Amino acid sequence: MDFKIMSSKEVENKDVAQKPTDEVETSPAHDPACVVVTNEAYQAAVEQAAQAAELKDRLLRTQAEWDNSRKRILREKEEAVRYAGEALLERLLPVLDNFESGMEAAKTATDAKAISQGFEMVLAQLRQVLREAGVEPVEAVGQPFDPHRHEALGHHESEEHPEGHVLSQMRKGYKLKDRLLRPASVFVAKAPEDKASSPAKKD
Repeated sequence: MDFKIMSSKEVENKDVAQKPTDEVETSPAHDPACVVVTNEAYQAAVEQAAQAAELKDRLLRTQAEWDNSRKRILREKEEAVRYAGEALLERLLPVLDNFESGMEAAKTATDAKAISQGFEMVLAQLRQVLREAGVEPVEAVGQPFDPHRHEALGHHESEEHPEGHVLSQMRKGYKLKDRLLRPASVFVAKAPEDKASSPAKKD
C-alpha cells in the first residue's frame, strides 16, 4: 500500500473535494492512505532531507579526496625508493670522469709516480664523496675485537698487540652513520705459545 504525506492545507482541500455523500462521514484521520502533518513538520522534513543529501555529497567528496591523497603518497613513496641513490650517484659521476681520464693518461704516461699521484687524487675525491654521504671506515687495527664490527679470519701470535685485539686488516669495513655496511675482515692477536704455556712466576 502506498502512503502519501500531505500538508494540512492539502488535507483540507482533499476533505472538501472528496467528502462522502452518504450518512457515514469519514475524515482524513480515518483514511489509511493519508498521514496528516502540519506545515512546520513538513518543512522540517524537507530541510532534513536536504541536509542529508548535502552531508552525503560531502562524504563522497571527502572519500574521493582521501583516496586521491593515498594514491599520491604511494606514488611518491615508490619514486623515492626507486631514486633513493640519485643524489649520491650525481656526486660520483665526476669521480668516474677523473678515473677514466687517469686511465687514458696512464696508457701513454712514462712517469709512474705521476700516475700514482693522479690515482691518489681520484681516491681522495671518492672518499670525500662517501664521507659527505655519511660513509665512514670502521676502526680496526689496534682495537679490541668486536664481533659486531669485525669479522675474524684467524689468529696470529703477537707480542706487540694485546691478546684479543685486532692485529691486521685484510679488508676495510664501512658503516653508514650508525649502521654497519660491511664488517672489517681482520686477524686477531693471541699470545705466543711459549709465553701462554709458561708457568706463572712465584713470589
